[in-house]
Order: sequence, then C-alpha cells, then structure tokens
Amino acid sequence: MKKILAIITIFFATISLSSAKETTFNKELFDKAQLDGKVVIVSSWVKYCTSCASQMKVLDKAKNDFNNIEYFKFDVRNKEIADLFNIQYQTTLLIFKDNKEVYRSIGETSREAIYKAIKSSI
Repeated sequence: MKKILAIITIFFATISLSSAKETTFNKELFDKAQLDGKVVIVSSWVKYCTSCASQMKVLDKAKNDFNNIEYFKFDVRNKEIADLFNIQYQTTLLIFKDNKEVYRSIGETSREAIYKAIKSSI
C-alpha cells in the first residue's frame, strides 16, 4: 500500500510540475509589450527540470503581484527563441525594460532575488 501511495504522490507531483511548462513566448507579443512600456520577463525551461518549474511558479505569481509586467516562457530546446536571446541554459531568467535587457540570471533564482530584480526594473 505504501508503494502505491508513493507512486501516486510522485505521479501527481510530476504532473503539477510539468503542467506549468508551456511555451508562451511570441515575438510579436514580446515586441508589443515593450512598445507598451511594460517590464518584460522571459524565462527558459526544459521538460525534466524541477527547478525550472519552481521558478516558473514564482514568476506566474509575480505576474499577478506586480502591475505593468509581461511574462513569457519557452522551452530552451527551441533554438530560434534561445538564439534570439543568446540563451544556452535551462532556468535562464531575463528582464527587459525600455527595450533593453536589465537583468539576467542562470540557474534557479530565489523568490526574493526575482522580486528584487522586478522591483528595481519597475
């Protein structure tokens, strides 16, 4: 019985981590958000990465906590988008303001560091 519960728990944890992983990046929407004067956040992920999923949850919440930001995410294996931003690693986070990159982190970034970077960009 314990094995079955463990398997079910792992299964649902995996589903919850992967369900947030979808590509929302669109170059036209990215450009429009910048033209509209929004702070734009872009993050990369890869399917098996749990730290990517954790960071994306923080960013999804930040989108609701801050006004005037737009958040896009994409699978780092999408070479067209990765090359556009010179991203080579999963869990890369970029923040743009006034059509310029103002922040970049590679690897899992804490909620506090993400919120501090966003606040300094607004």
